[in-house]
Amino acid sequence: MRLNKTTTILVIAVLAAALFIPFLGRVHLFDWDEINFAEASREMIKMDDYTRVYIDFKPFWEKPPMFFWMQSTAMKMFGVTEFAARFPNALCGIITLIVVFLCGSRIYDRKFGILWALAYGGSLFPNMYFKSGIIDPWFNLFTFLSLYNFILYHWRRNDFDKPGVTKSKLYYVVWSGIWMGLAVLTKGQVALMVFLLVLGIYLLGNRFKFYFTWWHALLFIVVAFIVTFTWYGYETIKRGPWFINEFLKYQYRLFTTHDADQAGFFGYHYIVLLIGCFPASVLAIPSFFKAKYNGRYDRDFKRWMVLLFWVVTVLFTIVQSRIIHYSSMAWFPVTFLAAYSIYKWERKELVYRKWVGIFIAILGGLISLLLLGVAVIGLNVKRLAPFVEDTFARGNMEADVHWSGWEGIVGVLMIVTLILGIRYLSRRSFGQAATAFFVGTAVVVFLASAIIVPKVERYSQGADIDFFVERQGCDCYVHTLGFKSYGDLFYTLKEKPANPNSYNQDWLLTGPIDKPVYFVTKVDREKNFTKYPELKLLYRKNGFVFLKRDVPKAGESAPADSTARPGGAVPATK
Repeated sequence: MRLNKTTTILVIAVLAAALFIPFLGRVHLFDWDEINFAEASREMIKMDDYTRVYIDFKPFWEKPPMFFWMQSTAMKMFGVTEFAARFPNALCGIITLIVVFLCGSRIYDRKFGILWALAYGGSLFPNMYFKSGIIDPWFNLFTFLSLYNFILYHWRRNDFDKPGVTKSKLYYVVWSGIWMGLAVLTKGQVALMVFLLVLGIYLLGNRFKFYFTWWHALLFIVVAFIVTFTWYGYETIKRGPWFINEFLKYQYRLFTTHDADQAGFFGYHYIVLLIGCFPASVLAIPSFFKAKYNGRYDRDFKRWMVLLFWVVTVLFTIVQSRIIHYSSMAWFPVTFLAAYSIYKWERKELVYRKWVGIFIAILGGLISLLLLGVAVIGLNVKRLAPFVEDTFARGNMEADVHWSGWEGIVGVLMIVTLILGIRYLSRRSFGQAATAFFVGTAVVVFLASAIIVPKVERYSQGADIDFFVERQGCDCYVHTLGFKSYGDLFYTLKEKPANPNSYNQDWLLTGPIDKPVYFVTKVDREKNFTKYPELKLLYRKNGFVFLKRDVPKAGESAPADSTARPGGAVPATK
């Protein structure tokens, strides 16, 4: 039975909600980005200031406020919880799958729209990120919608042979500007940079034949500016240009330098996309080559998507930072091209090559082995720990996490998915192959989120997050030594400090503190702090070391015996 458009949208929304909403609060937020953003949203509520972003109750100019508005709204609805921090992206996942269905249906037909929604919802990272608390899913959606509406404007203005593109040119330009403004408010000017690079390269390929009018280009800029002015303008008028200037300088610095822990090899983003966007990544490769086109619009939209892919990947390869999130904008063209391959294979407008199935089997097999390996390692992690040289990692592996062996069902399901999908490919049943690959992968991610991720999190950060949670309501300071974390802010529910000295690490370690200080460091950095005699060891756990400095009594000198040092006796109460 063929479902009508409204019913199809409802089915997609219900299935997407079932995929993305369950287990959102099952695991702690991950340092850095998830906790960083959630803390900014929490402080937005605490400060009752929704125009300036804060971290540790100090101005934080790295990101615009759009996503934090979403998160703070969710926190007002659901409380300051992991569920609330991740809920905006679950909502984004539902909307994104509906958007790609509608876009695919308008450009091609209902079947293509379903294929695109399947590809986006049924690939590894695109699915996983809708269960996260980071900015990029909304940023990617807004940027894509801006480009999509500009493409429709181009078709309307230049008389492309596409029925259904009936709105006025003004309509498409205005909406393109609105979506761009929202994208800039979500993550900054990088959205406009990507947009203009795609348009510029298209113009170059068009032999500098302008496909837009300068009046419409100006209108786009004005509309985008008006949307962004709701923050940039208001903040500048109310408080002066300092905050905005710092934000703009940070955006420039982001594209010209990299942090030491963000560097990577030149092909980093291509490997990330190949593995992270599996199985869409492999299925997309044939669509980079020629196919039989059904009109100018068919060739043109594919051309735009290929351009978007190359702009995103080349741009963020040139940029010094190597972060997985940066190339996530390419998920839109990759999943489109995967749907395009399947669609064209079914219509015999693109030749299916056996290497596609072989490549999927190899890469999918490696991913399956990795998932199975997680379960095997989990069952034997304490036996393997002595062979690990890194002392912090070895400490992590000592966490008391129960593995039953049933976690391997996730890897087994991935193998079953591959077998079914490849079998359908070999029979040239491409629609069934797509269903097997994408539905199977979506279920794999769903189960991994419920079964594997919570256990992995206990190894990586469970001990220190538990320590932070225990300090909630405690009249004390909590501080990390030798490593950066936002967990000590979010999970202690830190209040705005009354004493500005508390921001000074030296004061916390040696100064005349006015309340107890709890410190967290890592075992491989503990020796850097043995020179502070007032630090008392509380305990060591899973690679972390927990210390305390009490308020010195009047006239009391620092203890000189070794039991007061981080390497001394274990003790201590809260």
